[in-house]
Amino acid sequence: MTTADFKSSLSGMAPAPGISPPLAALWWAAKGDWTKAHEIVQDEEGVDAAWVHAYLHRIEGDLGNAGYWYRRAGKPVASGPVEAEWDRVVSALLEGEQT
Repeated sequence: MTTADFKSSLSGMAPAPGISPPLAALWWAAKGDWTKAHEIVQDEEGVDAAWVHAYLHRIEGDLGNAGYWYRRAGKPVASGPVEAEWDRVVSALLEGEQT
């Protein structure tokens, strides 16, 4: 799946079947359902889920919690527009699924 395909899927009612939980969480976040997105990643293991978890707490405004999750993900604390971060995370996760 490409980033363009992923963005196009946002017109649907649910994320594409078979995508990873972190990508599903980003899908729900883009649809404006922070709670559903957070429910998906809060119990997931791994750096991808931690990165998405960090992003979600950043958009929530809980920067202390976001910092914790960025550290767990091994990623620098993001700055700049959250929309750009969403694009960056989606692209990285999709690329990782293709390898």
